[in-house]
Amino acid sequence: MPFKLKDKSKGGIILTDKTVEESQWSTNVGLVMKMGDLCYKDDGKFPTGPWCKEKDWILFGRYAGARIKIDGGELRLLNDDEVMAVVKDPEYVLSPLTN
Repeated sequence: MPFKLKDKSKGGIILTDKTVEESQWSTNVGLVMKMGDLCYKDDGKFPTGPWCKEKDWILFGRYAGARIKIDGGELRLLNDDEVMAVVKDPEYVLSPLTN
C-alpha cells in the first residue's frame, strides 16, 4: 500500500485532497501488506532470502507493479524482484512538497 501524505506539510501548509491523492500515485514507497507463498523462493535471484517482510516500508520503482484503486486509495501488486530497499521512515523519501 503506497505511503499517503498527511494533509499538512511540516511548514504548516494545508494540502488539497487532490495533492494528497496525486502524491500517492507518484510515490515510490509502500507498506508491505501481504506476501505470497512463492515470494523470494528463487534461490538464484535471492540467495540470502527475502529482502523484506510484512509491515515493512519498501522502496520500489515508479512504474513497478499493477495499480489497483480501492476506497479512494491505491494498492500495488509487486513482484519480489521489484523491491529495491527497505526504508525505516517513509517521510524521508517523500517529494519536496512536504519537506
